[in-house]
Amino acid sequence: MDRIILDFLHALKENNNRDWFNAHKKEYEAARSEMEQFVDGLIADIRGFEPSLGSLTAKQTMFRIYRDIRFSKDKTPYKTWFGAYIAPGGRKSEKAGYYLQIDPDECFAAGGAYRPQSAHLKMIRSEIYYNLGEFLEIIENKDFKKTFGELQGERLKRPPLGFPKDFVGIEWLKFKDYIMYAPLTEKQIIVPGFGIKILEIFRKMKPMNDFLNRAMEMGDV
Repeated sequence: MDRIILDFLHALKENNNRDWFNAHKKEYEAARSEMEQFVDGLIADIRGFEPSLGSLTAKQTMFRIYRDIRFSKDKTPYKTWFGAYIAPGGRKSEKAGYYLQIDPDECFAAGGAYRPQSAHLKMIRSEIYYNLGEFLEIIENKDFKKTFGELQGERLKRPPLGFPKDFVGIEWLKFKDYIMYAPLTEKQIIVPGFGIKILEIFRKMKPMNDFLNRAMEMGDV
């Protein structure tokens, strides 16, 4: 990945105001263009094991840099990161997919289901309830644990309604998100082969994404 992306984001973080941004619009456009090229190449590679992406493009996956400050105490106008959500339908997709964030403070790759709607969340919990062995086989896989540690996400304090409290896997049903997270350092991002590393991380997410999407698609039938 080109250093121009992080250089711009570092500068923006120190100068998060409209006057500075407007004076450096060309630098922003150059950095965003570099990010789009990188994501387009990443999508092409991911499509090798995730053909459901179809004709998805980087522009469909990347989030706007402008913040919605209407209901926020933080009135800085711009996000100081570039993010792309790679899934069928792009950044607005409700499917489990692959996310990359380039941020001077916290670069990471993530995947899974973030804030699924209630009907989808119920189907995910049902899928875990009826197929706990398959679910555990995925998250207890050696490569999965080495890359992501444990699943992350907000959790209920009590078991969700509709499921027996004595279910052996009840703690997994308390999750409100099912997220895989792999932190990245700035050094990792700028070295040659970064795209290959991200691709390897995303490939390890696929079994869980497949499990989650299967559950949510059953709820859409």
